Amino acid sequence: MAAKENKNEESPRILADATPREIYAELLKRYDKDPTRDGLLRTPERMEKAMAFLTRGYEQDPGQILRDALFDVDYDQMVIVRDVEFYSMCEHHMLPFFGKAHIAYIPNGKVIGLSKMARLVDVFARRLQVQERLTREVADAIEDAIHPQGVGVVMEAQHLCMMMRGVEKQDSSTVTSAMTGVFRDQQGTRNEFLSLVRNSSNR
Repeated sequence: MAAKENKNEESPRILADATPREIYAELLKRYDKDPTRDGLLRTPERMEKAMAFLTRGYEQDPGQILRDALFDVDYDQMVIVRDVEFYSMCEHHMLPFFGKAHIAYIPNGKVIGLSKMARLVDVFARRLQVQERLTREVADAIEDAIHPQGVGVVMEAQHLCMMMRGVEKQDSSTVTSAMTGVFRDQQGTRNEFLSLVRNSSNR
């Protein structure tokens, strides 16, 4: 009995010492009868590189990305960047979800370089995510960076965890939104933004 307990105590330490490549190799052994065939020989290496790419957002600072492209501009109308493609990984099943983000804000003395808004989406998308949190994080980062009059973010996505497993609904999509300031408090501003998003989706 004591020997069995000692073995169990050692297992976490052995797993912690394993490299990602070794862990992926072990997974292949458990799911495939012939993990040594040509097509799988370098799969652990490829999986390690793929996961490093798909989760590289953990190594990036969204605040710094925005701070590198802030400009003083006398402009107080809506700024919208539509149809920003994103790809992320569902943290529940480790399957992809992907779609488009639509981002708007009304400046309060500062604007953000347009390309940085697309990069901001990627920083948060390239992490293990749920769409609801991803939407909120993009809005909060813009709010914290420039303190605008308001921010609106809408994300539309398809989730492979719903399409290729479980309920297997191929035509389903998920829409989430996050609104702050005038986008939350003023119906006219919110409706203008949502109308422009709908026009984009209908193209």
